[in-house]
Amino acid sequence: MHPVLTVLGECLIDLVATPVGDRPDEPRSFSAYPGGSPLNIAVGLSRLGHSTAMMARLSNDAFGTILRDHAGRSGLDLSAAVSANEPTTLAIVTVDEQGKAAYDFYVTETADWQWSRAELDAVPASTSLLHCGSLAAWTQPGAGLIGELCGRLRAAGRILLSYDPNVRPRLMGDHDAAVMLVEKSVATSHVVKASDEDIDWLYPGSALADVAQRWLDLGAHLVVVTQGPDGATAFRRSGAPIHRPGRPITLVDTVGAGDAFMSGLLSTLVNLGIDAPARLDSLADDDLVVRVLDRAITVSAITCERAGANPPSQSEIDALAGG
Repeated sequence: MHPVLTVLGECLIDLVATPVGDRPDEPRSFSAYPGGSPLNIAVGLSRLGHSTAMMARLSNDAFGTILRDHAGRSGLDLSAAVSANEPTTLAIVTVDEQGKAAYDFYVTETADWQWSRAELDAVPASTSLLHCGSLAAWTQPGAGLIGELCGRLRAAGRILLSYDPNVRPRLMGDHDAAVMLVEKSVATSHVVKASDEDIDWLYPGSALADVAQRWLDLGAHLVVVTQGPDGATAFRRSGAPIHRPGRPITLVDTVGAGDAFMSGLLSTLVNLGIDAPARLDSLADDDLVVRVLDRAITVSAITCERAGANPPSQSEIDALAGG
C-alpha cells in the first residue's frame, strides 16, 4: 500500500476584499477562494508529488461544493472527509499596501469543529505522516478530540506527526489557556513549525531559541521558526540551530506563505527519508537540515510572488533550480 500524507483540519472559504473605487471608505467587493491552512498544506503537498489525503468536515452548502471541487482538482483523497450539515467557515481577508494579509473569521457552530470520535478514527490506514494544526487544533468542541487522537498516535509510534499552531489571537480567547492548548499539541508532535509572530504572541518577550528549547523539551524533535523575509531557523535535539536566509522576491502578497513553507518542509523531510518516527535521528545531519530549510523557503517564496494561496508544483521548483 502506497504511503499517504494525511492533513487534518479546516477547509474554509477566504472572502478576499477588493476596493470598488479609489477611496478606502468606498464599498468593497469580495471574491470567494478555497482556503484554510490545512487545506492549503494538503494542496501544496499534492502539487509537490505526494499522495495526500484530506481529513475535513465539508459542509453540504454551496461553499462546501466549492471546497470539494477544489480538493478534487488538486488530487486530494477525500475518502476520510465528512459530509456535514453545518455551514462552511468563512474568513474575511484584507491585504495591505505591503502585501501582508489580515484575517477576520466567522466560526460559530460551523462544520470544521464538530468532530466525533468515530469520524476521527477514520485516519487512512496507509498514513505515514499526519499533519494537524491551525484553527481546528484549538477550536472546541473538536480540538479536544483531535488532541486525543494525536496523543494516541504519538504513543503508538508508527506515524510521523507534525503541527503548526497558526496563531489567530482574535479567536484564541484566554491567553494562558491558549498557550496550554498549543503546548499540548507540541507535546504530541515530532515536527513543529511556527512563525516568529506566533511565538511573540504566545510568549511575549521570550527569545525564539528559548521557546524552541521548551518545545523540544515537551516532546518535539524538530522546531522550525519562520522569520518572514529573514528566512527560517531550525532547532533540533542533536546539533546546533541552523539558520537559512530568505530568498529575494518581488512580493505580491503573503497569503498562504506559511502553509507553502510547511508543505515544502514536510515534502523535503519525506523525500530525504524522514517519513517515520524511527528515522528522526537523521535530523542530526546538518546538510540534510539545510536542504530541508532551503526547499521550504523556496516553496514559500514562489507562493509570495503570486496572488493568493497558490503553492508551486514540483516542476516549478525544478525549473527554478535549473535556472
